[in-house]
Amino acid sequence: MRKFGARDQVGYALGDIGGSFVNLYIGGFFLIFCTYVLGVSPYFMGTLFLLGKFFDAACNVIMGTLPDRWKLGKSGDKFLPYITISKWILAASCLLSFADVSGLGSTATHIWVVFVYLFFCVAYTADSIPYGSLASVITTDPVERTKLSRARAIGGMVVGLGFLSFVPMFIYDHSGSVIPEAFFQIAIVFSILSVLAYTGLVRLTTERIRDDKPAGAKSDYNFKDAFKVALKNRPLIGMMVASVGSLLMINGVSQLAPIVFAERYHMPGAFTINSFISIGITLVLFTIIPKLVARFNKRNIIIATSIFSFAATLFITFVTIENVYVFMAVYNLATIGSSVFVMVVWALVTDCIDYAELQTGKHYEGTLYSLYSFARKVGMGLGAAIGSYALGWVGFVSGAKSQSPEVAEGVLKMYTGMPILAFVIILIGVGLIYNLNTKRTNEMYAALKEMRAAK
Repeated sequence: MRKFGARDQVGYALGDIGGSFVNLYIGGFFLIFCTYVLGVSPYFMGTLFLLGKFFDAACNVIMGTLPDRWKLGKSGDKFLPYITISKWILAASCLLSFADVSGLGSTATHIWVVFVYLFFCVAYTADSIPYGSLASVITTDPVERTKLSRARAIGGMVVGLGFLSFVPMFIYDHSGSVIPEAFFQIAIVFSILSVLAYTGLVRLTTERIRDDKPAGAKSDYNFKDAFKVALKNRPLIGMMVASVGSLLMINGVSQLAPIVFAERYHMPGAFTINSFISIGITLVLFTIIPKLVARFNKRNIIIATSIFSFAATLFITFVTIENVYVFMAVYNLATIGSSVFVMVVWALVTDCIDYAELQTGKHYEGTLYSLYSFARKVGMGLGAAIGSYALGWVGFVSGAKSQSPEVAEGVLKMYTGMPILAFVIILIGVGLIYNLNTKRTNEMYAALKEMRAAK
């Protein structure tokens, strides 16, 4: 079997690129599309995001059990066949989400918005659970898993910073008003790119950790046992808590960023500049994170940078920065803890999955990842809901071509203030609950190596 290498890292990055074309586009611009184009209130959208993600979280658990129970096809792969199917459903959800149905009337429009958002939730779950679980069967080496985690983080940032950063240039005209048809046109492009990226993932990555059960064989899987294993997995619970904080920030502020630059600083194009600043910081982190992890441990790096970001975001929330360029530079430096967490988190999650194997001797990759993803979806729902409600709290007017200065100032304060809470939650999860330090992690993998060799 081919050895782990750059091909796996590129392939795994492509998987996150494929998901991000749809997930980040909907996460960042579905609220703007629904409020500006379809005339739906931010309170309605906030409730939809909250309830929709809880529905999505329940779907996570169901989806996570499927690969653990049944294999598809004759390849012997556990997760790649599920991705091959789900990529088409995810692409379709992107197209439906940005269809302009404003001519249907208020009631029909609201029903449509609920339908397409729930459809997207199911489609993304069907794709993201097998993809996230895939890392645990590509390699068992801790260093190689850190490389996969880094590759995944870069994959999402390629889309978030390299593609989504240009979206405001197409959805706003010269006067700052939105262009309704542009949303669907972008959705077409992103859907195609998503399918192509997932195709690259399937062709480039290799599942090396396999069980001996043939496709279609009856499984001894028991969800009740797997759930008990998760409840006793303290590191996994810690990562679930921390990820709620991370997604609270990511999903909340991503919706507010275009509005901040368009309404508060009257410069929609600043969203693109802001993204390029973030790209520069990300590239620096990409080169130094493995060295820092090797020297200080993954957990310690997250704790240190989150403490810094907590203090920095607290400062910029109470001190208003009028110059947009200075604001962008300071904001990106202040939230550096989020970028570090995103780069390292997946390596920590695979450590949690291996911790369960050491305790039980069984493989519950799909189920454990789905339970972890449950917490992520809760964080996404809370972040999206708070971001939407925040618009209502500060007096945002749906359907209006522009907002008042008071509303714009309020959106800015929410944009800088939400990360404060996020970093507190991250510190609780990683600093107080997650307990796999360097010594315990090394001991765990030494014991696993002996156990696997004995099998």
